[in-house]
Amino acid sequence: MIRSFALVAVMATSACAETIVSAEYSMPTDRYAHGILGDAIEWGTLEVTTDTGLRRFVLSPDRVFEDVSPRLADVDSDGTPEVIVVETLNSAGAQLAIYDETGKIAATPHIGRTNRWLAPIGVADLDGDGFVEIAYIDRPHLAKTLRVWRFVDGALEPVADLPGLTNHRIGERDIGGGIRDCGQGPEMITASADWTTVMATTLTDGQLQTRAIGTHIDRGSFTTALACRILP
Repeated sequence: MIRSFALVAVMATSACAETIVSAEYSMPTDRYAHGILGDAIEWGTLEVTTDTGLRRFVLSPDRVFEDVSPRLADVDSDGTPEVIVVETLNSAGAQLAIYDETGKIAATPHIGRTNRWLAPIGVADLDGDGFVEIAYIDRPHLAKTLRVWRFVDGALEPVADLPGLTNHRIGERDIGGGIRDCGQGPEMITASADWTTVMATTLTDGQLQTRAIGTHIDRGSFTTALACRILP
């Protein structure tokens, strides 16, 4: 089990298990000069509020949270959420990481070089096997590859990859798309690599299958798709 590289300052303790109720980034920093999200400011601390208090996870100086906001999701299916973040090592780029109230418990490998990033899509049991998958676009401006990982026995394991998809353009302050279920099971909503088309991708028997569902115009196109409405 992976433990965090962060320095952990515990503000509240309890003999019983804690339940995470919210999370946010703090300690803005310009120590990582990438600026993929529109400015040079990233985050040095993850603050996790539980039902007993506040815990802060302070990263070492060679790391930042290069992200829009933390995401809460129950990845281990125990009925309580964990926190999913994008954590970047200066020399090796981004990784997708999972924190609980104790610190970092699992993560993908770093992409492998500085100034390389990933953009999360969402978290769900994408294939109905009882395990939770996490999806993201690896290097949405370069590789434009959808990657799916599964959380099993306290670790993330790779499931499937599919090139030709993206969900972010350089300088955008948010991440497009997400996961929807319009009655046929979960679908990952992204754009095609050239940003002309909204795409819906499913995971079945370990394979990713994608289809065009309409024209991409702007963020409203993703909103329409996620609401299960028909696109032009």
